[in-house]
Amino acid sequence: MARPVQFEHYRYLGDKRTQIFYDLDLYGADPAVTAAVDRVLASEKYLAISPQTIPEARNRGYRAHRSIRIAADPESAG
Repeated sequence: MARPVQFEHYRYLGDKRTQIFYDLDLYGADPAVTAAVDRVLASEKYLAISPQTIPEARNRGYRAHRSIRIAADPESAG
């Protein structure tokens, strides 16, 4: 799936309002992630996580969106 144009070279997008980050690899594939990312972009309160790692996002104080946790451990989803 295509990522939002301004983030085509980034994997993680953080919402500065909620301190939650999203995996842009799920954009377009997961409706909840797509809607959330669209809301973050409309708010203009976001951060592209670089370097593009989960530990770096956590180092900046962000928590993973539940879709990232589900993708990492599908057994816990249900």
